[in-house]
Amino acid sequence: MTTAYVRAKREWTVQHRHPWIFSGAVERLEGDALPGDVVRVADAHGATLGFGTWSPHSQIRVRMLSFDPKRPANAAFVKDAVKASVARRGAAAFAPHAGVRFVHGESDGLPGVVADCYDGWCVVQLASAGAETFKNEIAAALMEAGAKGVYNRSDVDSRLHEGLAVEGETVVGVLAGAEPPELIEIHEGAIKYFVDIRHGHKTGFYLDQREARACVGALAAGRDCLNCFSYTGGFGLACAAGGAARVENVDLSAPALALAEKNFALMFPDGAPCETAFTCADVFKQLRLFRDQGRQFDLIVLDPPKFADTKGQLMRATRGYKDINLLAMKLLKPGGVLATFSCSGAMAQDLFDKVCAEAAFDAKRDFQVIARTRQAADHPVALAFPEGFYLKGLILRALPGGGVTPSTPPCPHALPGGGVAPPTPPCS
Repeated sequence: MTTAYVRAKREWTVQHRHPWIFSGAVERLEGDALPGDVVRVADAHGATLGFGTWSPHSQIRVRMLSFDPKRPANAAFVKDAVKASVARRGAAAFAPHAGVRFVHGESDGLPGVVADCYDGWCVVQLASAGAETFKNEIAAALMEAGAKGVYNRSDVDSRLHEGLAVEGETVVGVLAGAEPPELIEIHEGAIKYFVDIRHGHKTGFYLDQREARACVGALAAGRDCLNCFSYTGGFGLACAAGGAARVENVDLSAPALALAEKNFALMFPDGAPCETAFTCADVFKQLRLFRDQGRQFDLIVLDPPKFADTKGQLMRATRGYKDINLLAMKLLKPGGVLATFSCSGAMAQDLFDKVCAEAAFDAKRDFQVIARTRQAADHPVALAFPEGFYLKGLILRALPGGGVTPSTPPCPHALPGGGVAPPTPPCS
């Protein structure tokens, strides 16, 4: 087998089971390897450290699959890893109308592989050369685990860094099983959603915000709610179901808002229990318009797309996060709630906290942190791979004049340490 030799004193990351070996840590490749081929990984003395897939076009030159020197990674290894990942989600993963992440990349031992399941229909995104090489084995394992079908949505720009295609029949379409329906219905507790796996963001829906939606919905009773970057209405539906007086969803995508309206009709076939609005606009501009109009809200949700893919983009990202949070803070009524999130993995938790604190300072408002949220439990973080922690949320309460208000109940899912307890079993 072709061997990738790790430079002396650089092997410790592999020994500590971190799955990435960067190009600067590879001393040489002995033998030939195509993108996605499995290579033996050895230290400078030739001792086997494990096995990973080769990515000659990427700064991450090797992605580890097996850390066992006696167990080479092959098709059977990958299939077993997929089935084990699905099994960790429990029997509820295939319950009717369940929405569950089955494979969460490196944290599930499958670098570059994401697999989400909606009512039994699996959608995969394959972002690395190794994931692309084993795509048929991944699809077969999901089918053997019980999937109705496997749909490929590997149209992600990150594949460009791997020298892979990002469009065409090879990255979008049925990989295994039957053709999925146009819209798939999933349930999140008592809330119902339609998911468009062909045209929606990512794999069709943001399952990672499951627990945050429940927390925000529990705070919405009687409130005038503004759901920014609403996509297909997830947080807006949670607010409406939680007894909000009014919900306005704002997003730049007209198709996303159209599906949000369908979701409200699905959830409330006899009409929503509160006033609703669907505004197609740039959130930054709309927040400024609300400010100029003197509008105020009781609850604002900021769930923007990723502002920073890399650490080099952090400066620009911090400006964007501060801008939207500053605007939202100025629009909050005293005692109001701001639920603000960052899904940028490069944005560390402490930096996000500082950005929000600076926004509050400039807004001349006092806030309390009443809860912290993170990605749902089916998006685990491997202890050896802290990069897997990407989704950070702050639930903030605005204080009137620096005093404490009893008008906002604490999040019922808040834990003493600042975390959030799952309101429902994490994979239901």
